Amino acid sequence: MLIRQAGRARTAVRVLAAMTPLVALLTTGGAAHGTHLPLGTTVRAAATEDSDRVGALFTGGLDGGHFCTASVVRSAGRNLIATAAHCLGGGEVADTVFAPGYREGEAPYGVWRLTAAYVADSWTEDEDPDADVAFATVAPLDGRQVEDVLGGFPVATEEPGDVAVTVIGYPRTDAAPLLCTNTTTLFDDTQRRVECPDYSGGTSGSPWLTARGALAGVLGGYEGGGTVPDVSYSAVLGPTAHALYREAAMPGG
Repeated sequence: MLIRQAGRARTAVRVLAAMTPLVALLTTGGAAHGTHLPLGTTVRAAATEDSDRVGALFTGGLDGGHFCTASVVRSAGRNLIATAAHCLGGGEVADTVFAPGYREGEAPYGVWRLTAAYVADSWTEDEDPDADVAFATVAPLDGRQVEDVLGGFPVATEEPGDVAVTVIGYPRTDAAPLLCTNTTTLFDDTQRRVECPDYSGGTSGSPWLTARGALAGVLGGYEGGGTVPDVSYSAVLGPTAHALYREAAMPGG
């Protein structure tokens, strides 16, 4: 469901050039993604093509401190980002901005204003943790769409329960993103978990990227993404998330 509502984005407790047919948006892989670190090791992310597609969410501008993480995903409008639904509350985006590649107080690719949010009814009505995924459009900047500047991650479907993912996210207390790769496990049929140290407040919405560079989830879901910084959760991207993505990714979204 598309929600367009003015208001202040809530602080999180933790976080395509057009392709035809749309199934290509869901299944096309990106560049191989990996580090040469032991699994489950968290480091500051280097500035790379992939990490620059990930950014911090702010209220109003860079002076207010960042509260969640988001990433650019492929869409027909080339203007779409993914995050956790609880980062956008009831779909409130009026004062929210996205700073991809944010580091040390600088936004090297500019500050992009959110224009609309796509949040499932089951999140809006019941805050169902299985629906803690959201998409949002951003306004053009200097006549260009965000995906034209940075590219975007495809959205993964039907990933196995033990898929390895790289999680990139911004703790509120850090001015650069963290990166950790580890193998996920299924907490239950609708939630994944991963053990990665130091993913504290602000990392909600962090993308979970497969080895082929596709988005398999976002940090959120069960317990808002987790109550301890060493274990994080993501809702499995099932039919509800895919329907939401299709709505957001099509022209006019």
